[in-house]
Amino acid sequence: MLLITGASRGIGAATARLAAGRGWDLALNYQRDAAAAEALAAEVRSLGRRAITVQADVADEGQVVRMFECIDAELGSFGSLGGLVNNAGVVDQPERVEAMSAERVQRMFAVNVFGSFTCAREAVRRMSTRHGGSGGAIVNLSSSAVRSGGAGQYVDYAAAKGAIDVFTLGLSKEVAGEGIRVNAVRPGITDTEIHASGGQPGRAWQMAPQLPLQRPARAEEIAEAILWLLSDAASYTTGALLDVSGGR
Repeated sequence: MLLITGASRGIGAATARLAAGRGWDLALNYQRDAAAAEALAAEVRSLGRRAITVQADVADEGQVVRMFECIDAELGSFGSLGGLVNNAGVVDQPERVEAMSAERVQRMFAVNVFGSFTCAREAVRRMSTRHGGSGGAIVNLSSSAVRSGGAGQYVDYAAAKGAIDVFTLGLSKEVAGEGIRVNAVRPGITDTEIHASGGQPGRAWQMAPQLPLQRPARAEEIAEAILWLLSDAASYTTGALLDVSGGR
């Protein structure tokens, strides 16, 4: 089974569709949009794979623990947990650092960093051969913003994704001998709904002239990289930070 956090839209949903087509059964996490998650689960089932939806705010440790317990209860029919995609994330309105509230920065790190950390912790407890598991793969979602720094708009977001890079490198070394590979994908500007949640619904295409490929990524293009890292084709790849940024 593969758990995808933030699976109800965007890169998460594209990853779910592609994973189902490549033989994964799925646990689809969502925070608010149960209808979208259930519709996606129905799509997965139409492809001949099994799927469950699990509600949790990944920023809340208790909810993450309950989500994994719910998945545990389903594993008798789905098989062991073999993959985790730490996709859930947030952005906010563009602001300079001196205008950012502590609450904004805390939320940014609570979802984008602490949520990924807690989900990975729970996955390792189930996948690691040290704990009786049979191994697996974790893919974290970083961002090409770690190189630009997000100046004038999203320094907090870029800083959170920088933390994801370091977390990926450290955890990959920690569990490499326990059957778990840990990698990260660093998308560039991608045409998904996340820009609207940051108050800029047209941002992806507005940025297109600044990109070497002259267009934003499609969510499916990021999903392809994620699925490669999850697959046996990447069996000797761990600790990698894979840029999928259109040359940016």
